Amino acid sequence: MKPGLPTAMERPHFIGIGGAGMSGIAKILAQRGAQVAGSDSKGDSETAQALRAHGATVHGGHAPGNLADDSTCVVVSSAIRADNPELARAAELGIPVVHRSDALAALMDGLRPIAVAGTHGKTTTTSMLAVSLSALGLDPSYAIGGDLDAPGSNAHHGEGDIFVAEADESDRTFHKYSPQVAIILNAELDHHANYASIEEIYESFETFVSKVVPGGTLVVAHGQEGAAEIARRVAGREGLSVVTYGEEPEADVRITKVTPRGLTSEVTVVLDGRMLTFTVSVPGRHYAHNAVAALAAGVALGIPAHNLASALGKYTGVKRRLQLKGEAAGVQVIDSYAHHPTEMTADLEAIRGAAGDSRILVVFQPHLFSRTQELGKEMGQALALADASVVLDIYPAREDPIPGVTSELIIAAARAAGADVTAEHSKEAVADVIAGMAKPGDLVLTMGAGDVTDLGPQILARLSN
Repeated sequence: MKPGLPTAMERPHFIGIGGAGMSGIAKILAQRGAQVAGSDSKGDSETAQALRAHGATVHGGHAPGNLADDSTCVVVSSAIRADNPELARAAELGIPVVHRSDALAALMDGLRPIAVAGTHGKTTTTSMLAVSLSALGLDPSYAIGGDLDAPGSNAHHGEGDIFVAEADESDRTFHKYSPQVAIILNAELDHHANYASIEEIYESFETFVSKVVPGGTLVVAHGQEGAAEIARRVAGREGLSVVTYGEEPEADVRITKVTPRGLTSEVTVVLDGRMLTFTVSVPGRHYAHNAVAALAAGVALGIPAHNLASALGKYTGVKRRLQLKGEAAGVQVIDSYAHHPTEMTADLEAIRGAAGDSRILVVFQPHLFSRTQELGKEMGQALALADASVVLDIYPAREDPIPGVTSELIIAAARAAGADVTAEHSKEAVADVIAGMAKPGDLVLTMGAGDVTDLGPQILARLSN
């Protein structure tokens, strides 16, 4: 067995192994020599195939017989329901159940972890670090909440001593990690099933910061209200260095200019009195800020700033983060994971800046009933930034319906804000609807955290015909 593989994870079984977070941990364990097995509702997915290529056994669907009697542990995420048949079988066999976050924390032991936290931007910033550190030959390990390019590219077991991890605040599991460098990109009220107030969010992030190892560093956005509030609360904590970044003159790493260049940006920062200019290969001010957060974190680990700034230019985006899916009939189709109003606004503003006079058409799928109930009005207001939108039914994910909560909450708010919105209850009809709306030169965004991403190829095929 390779060093760093916990004994309890020699033969792990993952319930929901195809999930973004779960598949990454499974891949790293397989690369370290574990006999990985698991199940997923989409047993024939590209992610499942990628895991099989690393020697993992992946069952389609959930059944008690999927769990081998000699499994050393069962790994679950917060999305796995208590009545899952494999979970019940694990209890019968006395096999220990390990949460995904505990498995990830164990994989970080003995390394120098960078944990990337925030309500938005975690996947992008983690990806930027993974790509740039790899480009510098440091061969980091990493676990990202989305694929870099090919299926299964969301994680890697490296020979270097750095581990870059996306730290999920949604269920407070980011409290399990003990990073040498922690990044807080922003902090806003979200995940309403687990947080009742912004104060609870702040307290949770404070706990996350308290886990930074003595002598470690917190990299935090200076100009974002929530992140700045957390920085104020932890100021003066013994053994913690705080590095701020942003466009404000007081920021330790000051962004002096963000220049749009089509679907890229040129960013200039002042760090330790020196000016650095580098390219970010995705559009928009918020992605530029993510890159600067990555820069500050790498410098905190002792990596020369000019080397890292140059390497950040190697980052060309991650799946579902303003990812160009293709072009047909003069129409570009771009995929966006944005599902919170702040993310929606940021992505739409980024595309507006790159689109020039082109029209922006959005296909939006709300994600979660609880999020729609709390933020539906703001989602609708964000859609007013598009020239026209098609709004689908809510993607439930792990939630049961909430009476009275439908996409109509978003549609009504969007129309009140002056938006041109069409309700569409059939996903199968979307490609025809967009084909009837789109004109050469238009940009189409499929937007949301659910399966709306599947519509991009369908729209392109329909436009081709």
